[in-house]
Amino acid sequence: MGKLSRKNFLRNSAFGLAGMAMLSPKTSKADVSHELNQREWKKKFAANDHIQVAAIGMGIIAHYNVRTALEVPGVKLVAAADAYDSRLVRTKEAYGSDIYTTRDYREILNRDDVDLVLINTPDHWHAKMAVDSLDAGKHVFCEKPMVQRIDEGNAVIEAHRRSGKVLQVGSQFGSDIIFLRAAELFKTGAIGNLNQVIAVYNRNSSLGAWQYSIPEEANPSNLDWEGFLGHATQRPFDPMRFFRWRNYDDYGTGVAGDLFVHLFSGIHTIINGYGPTRIAAFGGLRSWLDGRDAEDVVCGQYHYPETGNHPEFTCVLQSNLADGGGSGTQFLFIGDEGSIEVNPGSSLRLNRVQRSEPSINELVRGYNSIFTFSEADQKAFEDRLRREQDTKVQFKPDMNKTEEYRAPGGYDSRLDHFVNMFDSIRHGAPQVQDPVFGFRAAAPSLLTNTSLRENRVMQWDPVNMRMV
Repeated sequence: MGKLSRKNFLRNSAFGLAGMAMLSPKTSKADVSHELNQREWKKKFAANDHIQVAAIGMGIIAHYNVRTALEVPGVKLVAAADAYDSRLVRTKEAYGSDIYTTRDYREILNRDDVDLVLINTPDHWHAKMAVDSLDAGKHVFCEKPMVQRIDEGNAVIEAHRRSGKVLQVGSQFGSDIIFLRAAELFKTGAIGNLNQVIAVYNRNSSLGAWQYSIPEEANPSNLDWEGFLGHATQRPFDPMRFFRWRNYDDYGTGVAGDLFVHLFSGIHTIINGYGPTRIAAFGGLRSWLDGRDAEDVVCGQYHYPETGNHPEFTCVLQSNLADGGGSGTQFLFIGDEGSIEVNPGSSLRLNRVQRSEPSINELVRGYNSIFTFSEADQKAFEDRLRREQDTKVQFKPDMNKTEEYRAPGGYDSRLDHFVNMFDSIRHGAPQVQDPVFGFRAAAPSLLTNTSLRENRVMQWDPVNMRMV
């Protein structure tokens, strides 16, 4: 599709993006407020029902994932791999001197005492490590996005199918009780016919923009640079690329792969959707001018066709890594009878405002075409409207009110996500965010980058998960 058609497709983008102003936090008190119940899950797991876990990659997110996994009874960390020796030392300090550590993740896959592998690596390793782990007979938790490239998706799906093991992708919105309650409301028709979704994931800090600390001690003798690069472009040793890998196309997937994938996961959880068929994006590098490849402002517009689970609608996503307004992460699902605002892990708000019908006076004398007609025609219109009003049944649904649902204090959606995974491993519960779900969230995120870089609308078949 050429640039002209792309322009036509995005003609209404300004209106969609302007709607993001609606995502500012509401300060008015809801008419009705509910606190959602914490899940009762601990009785499902026995401390002597062991699941032995190994972590591949021991960077920042790995520690969050490991600590969360260990909150579930019976889970034990037995091994870890990382390319940087200092991280392996820290692993033993944090989780026990008996933890087996290695630079080579394949040594972990060869161990008989490993049941589950947590993949916490740069994006360019996700697909290969996931396939290797499944082929080795391990269950897999894979950080998002599940793949770095579109052509990797089906290989992971097929490896999962032939393995008979659990593979769960790591976007916790799919297990968040706030999103699950929003999904229930959506399914019951609480907002009428969905017509638009707007979601933002914004930050405004150096750490939020991936400028992580770089140790002066890092060098080729204590950091396996070749092991880190893998199949990526071969380059001389550069600690900036190792410790801030998200900034570079060789290893990461930019704002869309890091943050939009969360937004798609949340949206698809609520609407039970497959994904968009048309994808178009704008953006650029505006603030974090540190030599990175990745843009720090990205806006995308997406066309979702009608399915058996939702009507046709337009979706607008936005992420800004230098957002001085502090808007954070929010979702807005807009229907013709209401809207659902979602604040992940915290709360949701159902707003319902009755559609107003114009009075006869507004129709005849207000901003309407009737006053431009002859006086005789105006009188004829008014007389007919008054006759119709006398026979019209007046029905007003229970509208013009707001309901709020809040998560209980201390709620942790990441823990719920791990609980769901261990429930699948131990008890055969349905998988949350399996590879098909994970690919359907990753693919439109990756195609957002392609659209932005190539200045064209991307066509995607979300049902069959292939380019069109």
